Amino acid sequence: MSKEKQILQLLQDGYSQRRIAGMLRVSRNTVARVVKATSEHPVSKDTLDSMGENEIHRMLFPEEALLPTLVTPDFVYIHKELLKSGVTLKLLWQEYVDTCRDAGKPPYGYSQYCTLYQDYVAQNKLTMHIQHKPGDKLMVDWAGTALTLYDKVTGNSSKVYLFVATLPFSMYCYAQACQSMKEEDWINAHISMYEFFGGATRILTPDNLKVGILSNKKYEDPVVNRSYQELADHYQTALLPARVLAPRDKAAVEGSVGNLTSYIIARLRNRKFFDLHTMNTAICKELERFNDAPFQKKDGSRHSIFLEEELPFLQPLPRYPYEFAQWKSATVQLNYHIAVDFQNYSIPYEYVRKKVDVRYTKSSIEVYYKGNRICSHKRLYGRRGQYSTVPEHMPVNHQLYSEWDKPRFLKWASGIGDATHMVIQKMFDSYRIEEQAYKGCLSLLKLADKYTPERLERACKVALERIPSPRYKNIRLILESGNDKASDTSSQYSIAAHDESYALVRGASYYGGGSHEK
Repeated sequence: MSKEKQILQLLQDGYSQRRIAGMLRVSRNTVARVVKATSEHPVSKDTLDSMGENEIHRMLFPEEALLPTLVTPDFVYIHKELLKSGVTLKLLWQEYVDTCRDAGKPPYGYSQYCTLYQDYVAQNKLTMHIQHKPGDKLMVDWAGTALTLYDKVTGNSSKVYLFVATLPFSMYCYAQACQSMKEEDWINAHISMYEFFGGATRILTPDNLKVGILSNKKYEDPVVNRSYQELADHYQTALLPARVLAPRDKAAVEGSVGNLTSYIIARLRNRKFFDLHTMNTAICKELERFNDAPFQKKDGSRHSIFLEEELPFLQPLPRYPYEFAQWKSATVQLNYHIAVDFQNYSIPYEYVRKKVDVRYTKSSIEVYYKGNRICSHKRLYGRRGQYSTVPEHMPVNHQLYSEWDKPRFLKWASGIGDATHMVIQKMFDSYRIEEQAYKGCLSLLKLADKYTPERLERACKVALERIPSPRYKNIRLILESGNDKASDTSSQYSIAAHDESYALVRGASYYGGGSHEK
């Protein structure tokens, strides 16, 4: 904005050019230019008081009135474009300059361009969209204050934790009570959060919680929990944790956490909740009131600004919500199966003895070897020890890939005694697929290592007298309790048990090979 009128007023008050330049923060050349123009076009004090800034400028510099008029920027367009990610006033000014030059018209300079936009925002009571962009960032955290859940029967209380999410542009919030702050609750709260907002942001900013961020050092990329990274990939959002000891990075969510703590937690402080569902229903009602409450210093509410200015910029949600997944490592057993929560799943036989990574959800099991998925299964529930076996995973000829087969297990068992042989036979008979019995047979026969072959044989005899089809667990419990010692096993098995040709020594003979081969 021109300051010719102020310069003339100060000159008439007797101030020096140097002093005027300092007071108005303009260059001394600018003051000298006005002084020179005044000598050519004198301005009286009465004229000065009665005329506006633009009139003074035209009187002092009449030749400039003949110059082309500067192009007025499209402020409506500017305000709308600034909502988009990555768009700045500098960029819009450069595009404005290019457009003016193409049209052969003079543009405003950058500083005056910014000043004009600021005046437009102030006149129209709008919000400057500089710090945060709509749909660009989402901040998440745990509230510092816990809620209380009561047991209906005992009256005992337990803590539950409030998950809070905030869109910093609109300050629109989400809150949910969780049973714990463990990984599964953390992930599931995010899934519910995305459904609540109806879309995802470009960036997801959590606090440095171990449940999500394993490490966040100053000069290194953050190390993210594997399941948390999967969630971010599923919703096509980038994980950008808040910097350690940088409270400004998460000021929006921390402010909302404080407000929600006083607005929601305080309002529910005198209510007793006996289940999580009822508590979250109450939280949902208070959350709605919180988001709909009008702002004190500007028009609208969190909800209205979200609907009008931010929701259109959110990324659409994927077709299906993310399903919480856990990871574990496992070694493929001789029967080409792995165990997950006491259930067994087949792996292609080529991977026997290989270490694999297992991704498991409530509905599925996925197995990876060196980053490549090699198979998947529908997850099993119910009775422990079930098998999910894909026929294609079985070898065409077992002899080609392993020294283990049914005859060899039976031969090894015979070297211990008839009762042991019978137990192994019954274990094979109980499975539809031969390889499914390998793990249990191997575990049972190796009990001779710990308890001696004689005791294993006696334990098998005791088990056969009591159980139609004994398993490894039954034999182990008999040995652990010493019930095999109380049994009258006579000496009918002593020959086999003490024969050196059947001694359980590490090596081929121990596993049914070597001298046992015919």
